[in-house]
Amino acid sequence: MNLFWHRRDLRIPDNRGLALAATDDEVLPVYVVDADLLGQVGKRQRAFFMDGVRELKRRYRSLGGDLLVRAGAPAETLAEVNGEYGADRVYYNRHYRPARRNRGRRVDERLPTEAVEDLVLVDPRRLESRYENHSRFYDDWQDERKLSPVERPDGDRIVDAADDTGAPDIEADIDLPAAGYRAARDRYDRFLDAGIETYSETRDDMRLAVERPVGAVSRLSPYLAAGMLGIREVWADASERYDAASGSAQRNVDKFRYELSWREANYHLLYYNPTLLTENYKEFPNPIAWENDPEMFEAWKRGETGYPFVDAGMRQLNEEGYIHNRPRQNVASFLTKHLLVDWRKGARQFAKQLVDHDPANNYGNWQWTASTGTDSVDVRVFDPVAQMSKYDDGATYVKEYVPELRDVPAGKAVDWPTLPAAKRHRLAPDYPDPVVDRDEAYERAQRVFEAALGKR
Repeated sequence: MNLFWHRRDLRIPDNRGLALAATDDEVLPVYVVDADLLGQVGKRQRAFFMDGVRELKRRYRSLGGDLLVRAGAPAETLAEVNGEYGADRVYYNRHYRPARRNRGRRVDERLPTEAVEDLVLVDPRRLESRYENHSRFYDDWQDERKLSPVERPDGDRIVDAADDTGAPDIEADIDLPAAGYRAARDRYDRFLDAGIETYSETRDDMRLAVERPVGAVSRLSPYLAAGMLGIREVWADASERYDAASGSAQRNVDKFRYELSWREANYHLLYYNPTLLTENYKEFPNPIAWENDPEMFEAWKRGETGYPFVDAGMRQLNEEGYIHNRPRQNVASFLTKHLLVDWRKGARQFAKQLVDHDPANNYGNWQWTASTGTDSVDVRVFDPVAQMSKYDDGATYVKEYVPELRDVPAGKAVDWPTLPAAKRHRLAPDYPDPVVDRDEAYERAQRVFEAALGKR
């Protein structure tokens, strides 16, 4: 008999480590509630994970087996389980976050183990260790064979531990999405049926983000982050749609597949750069002169900066534990460029609030937006006024999350940070004034980053 140690892979289908563990022997699935590691993510995501563990246990029981749930440090806990059940080997899926790597190494030191590549479509070890931008990474990644989904083990391979210990109850401060593989699969099927063939055309339409949130985009990120859906399954189904489509539909499907390559690139970054979560990826000859004004940071967190597109994004985060990708980029750019607050502060706030927090994606994307990561542009600054004009010109998204502006004409909401103060106060007296001047903040960001790059 083998043990399979579930980590951030809360599913049975398309689970490479689990499938390998059950290839020629019975397997006992185990989930270890590691309080120290769970403490590194926000309470919302912890609650979602534990919902996922409970759903996973139900799924195993429906197959005639069980998921053994234990609490403690993984190395010691798995050693105890191994001694109790007399297992031959512990299988687990490899993860790249330093804390998870360290836990994996400690288990390797205590027990016979086999670590399996499951997180990505292309093993990072098959690619170069460093790429200066995404385009270079994508060229190499695209040429590599993508792994296919693996079948779930037969029910008779799963050991019935007959153990009623379950995951702890954690109460979130928001409504969480339904957890587990079936919920993830249902959401993906909805997107495949009514979204993927128009994805490129709808992904940045903020009106549709409000009116048709699943369809305009996939909203799979919470499930991929928790491993409730396998990336090979996502790729295989999207590729099947690509092969069956033609013309604009095929181009739209391919755009969705291309976006998956950003996830792959961020995992590649974290694999080769364990300090991605704490240190600038890009080397600067001079320090970045972050201002880190605490009042500005708090206004940003509350969604009270006086920049409607930014505030709507932050309020969506606070209310739902999720932000659509377009405002997600804008709130990160605004914090790091217009407010000159260190990207690490923003990334940690995201880790606290997001249900779909993924260490590689969160920190990799924050670094990209902050111009400290991989990018072909030295200093990238998103203009939140121009961005709202382009993607939310009817102010549908902004008015959904910023009720103070619901009676303001859409054009005035778009131009809000540039309107005279008297007009702003007349139109929406309860909405805050801009915390910084749009043009002055943009020019200051350019100066600061050019100085850090040694160009001034």
